[in-house]
Parts: sequence; structure tokens; C-alpha cells
Amino acid sequence: MPSIPLKYGTNPHQAQASLSAEFMPLQVLNGTPSYINFLDALNAYQLVKELQEATNRPCATSFKHASPTSAACAKPLEDARLRAYFLENIPDLNASPIATAYARARGADRLSSFGDFVALSQPCDLSCARLLAQEVSDGIIAPGFEADALNLLKQKKKGGYIVIQIDPSYSPPLLEKREVFGITLQQERNHAKITPALLDHIVTRLQTLPPSAKEDLLLALITLKYTQSNSICLAYGGQAIGVGAGQQSRIHCTKIAAEKADLWHLRTHPKVLNLPFKEDLSRPTKDNLIYAYLTHGLSEADLSCLTHPIAPFSPQERADYLAGIEGVSLGSDAFFPFSDSLERAAQSGVRYIAQSGGSKQDTSVIEACDRLGMVMAFTSLRLFHH
Repeated sequence: MPSIPLKYGTNPHQAQASLSAEFMPLQVLNGTPSYINFLDALNAYQLVKELQEATNRPCATSFKHASPTSAACAKPLEDARLRAYFLENIPDLNASPIATAYARARGADRLSSFGDFVALSQPCDLSCARLLAQEVSDGIIAPGFEADALNLLKQKKKGGYIVIQIDPSYSPPLLEKREVFGITLQQERNHAKITPALLDHIVTRLQTLPPSAKEDLLLALITLKYTQSNSICLAYGGQAIGVGAGQQSRIHCTKIAAEKADLWHLRTHPKVLNLPFKEDLSRPTKDNLIYAYLTHGLSEADLSCLTHPIAPFSPQERADYLAGIEGVSLGSDAFFPFSDSLERAAQSGVRYIAQSGGSKQDTSVIEACDRLGMVMAFTSLRLFHH
């Protein structure tokens, strides 16, 4: 059986790690992956492959610790987003669909994407490689690499950047196995298809889902299919803008996802775009300063990273800016047991929802949606992922 030795297991002290398959559908072109690298890579590639099949557009995701920070479809970035993501130095970025897909996925939650694993649904071109070359990232998986792109990526991390090429025609077996504590678990893999038909059962008074909302809801559901449960995903404009993953309560998932989505919107506030950073600051340092500025304020040490003093970002400025946000979509990997998540989601401009349904509280949840002016579809499909 073909096998690939791994750098180490989940932690460096867990040795004798390897990857094997009866038919090896991938090859490591550069670097030495670890156990976690492959968990991220294989889940991430499934996500983007399925997302491209659903949208017919090139797609990308930024993965971190077995969950996506975001996923996005290809779409040119407007000037404000190029500035917000510090990408003005890649002039041909919008000419490359796959590069725009990754730029949007990486830009949704730049704090969480620090040291990510990247998956692309299409071959990596030079524009995308140039984007990756300037970001802190651990590796990439894609169905192919242009020669110039591969050469550039091989120089990243002093030659240690992980590059994995996967056969896009590979189809895994129906049954999957996992061993935990010496005991083997087996199940059918999650082969449920996320299609527009899942959005047909609309249960609220408002019944209309615009085409853009349908695409965002499909994107959110596919993202959730590969996100550690419990999970909530907010999507807008063909990208996930807030993912709340791995929480024990749905309201905490919602709060995390909504707060991330709020910060994504606020990055294009004029005061944020015009922060007077000193020229030598790294992108991650700027990301941390923006987060501090928008949440708890800048410390004396933070202010020393600016060329001149600035006024704080007030709660009223935040509220005024976010009040203009609407048309956001939300997917949930299972039902809402209470209406508290909907109340919080409404504060972040959520108007369209897809969830499984099936709770004893479905009636009160529907009533809350009607009161908040939301459109909600019951998919009758749970998407737990562990």
C-alpha cells in the first residue's frame, strides 16, 4: 500500500506518523507535511471541489485547525478591499480568478488565517503564488501548479513551504474509517449533495430568496459541511465572512461568526483604511492593530506603530456603519433550539437563513424570523462534522 511518512502527528512528540491509501491520489511536491497539515488539506480540498461544482466558479478556502476561516468564489476585488487586504502591490490580481478567490478567502478573517493551509479548486497560477508569497501560510493543496508558480512557492519558508498536488478525478470509497483509542469507527462518508433544492422549503412569511442569497446560502452550507461542529457561517457576496466553529452552544457559534462578519465589514471604514501605519510594519502586525482599534482600542505600544496620533473608533461610529449592512446570509449546521441566535444575527444584517429544522422550538424560531423580517429555509439536512 502506498505510504507517505509525515513530519509528526498531531503534536511533535507523536512520532511514527504516516499517510497511506490503496491508491494514492496526491503527491507532495515540496516540504514535509504533518498529520494536521493533511487533515486541513484533505478537508479543505473537498470543500473547494464541492463549492466549484455548486457554483461553476473557481473557489478557494483558508483552513486552520481542521476548520475553514473562510471560503470564497472568484470575483474581482474592489479598490477598498484591495486596500483592506494590503494587496495593492499585486496589480494583475483581478485578472486571475483563482487568485481573487483566495484573496477573498484569506481576507475574510485575516487574524485566524495566519499560518493557514490553502486549498484551490483550480491550478495555482503565478498571480496566486505571488499573493501567497507575501502571506504567513503553512501550505497549499491544488489540482495543479503552473511552473513559475511552483518555483516561487518552493522558495517560501526557506524552501519548506508545503505544496501538495491532488488528482481532481479522485473519488474516495463510500465507507470511511477512523481509529480512536485503539477502537475503529466506520461510517458512510458525508456524500450529501448541497444543491438549490435544499432551499425550496421556505417556512417564513417572507418567501423570496434572491439569486445572490441562494448562492451565499449554498456557499455557507458547503462551508459548514467541513467545519467542526457546532458551527454557524455568515456569507455575503460569494464568500464566507464569518465562521463560528467548534462551540458547544449555537448562540456562541453565532456570536463568534457575527462578530467576525462585523469586523470584515468594518475593515473598509474610511478611518480603518486610512490608519497611518509606519512603512516597515508587517501585514500581521497591521491586522492585529486593526483588530485592536476596532474592538478595545490602541495601547501606547500600538500607537507607537503609527506615524501620528489618531482619534479612537467610537461605539457610535461602529453602530452607525454596521446599521447600513443588510442582505447577509446565514447557514447553520443544525437546528436552532432557541431564537437568541436569530436576534444576534439580525444585528449583523442577516436576512436569509438556511438551517435543518426539526427542533421542538421550530414554531417560535419561525415567529422570530417573521418578526425580524427574515426569510428562512428548512433543509432537513444536518451537517455535523467531527
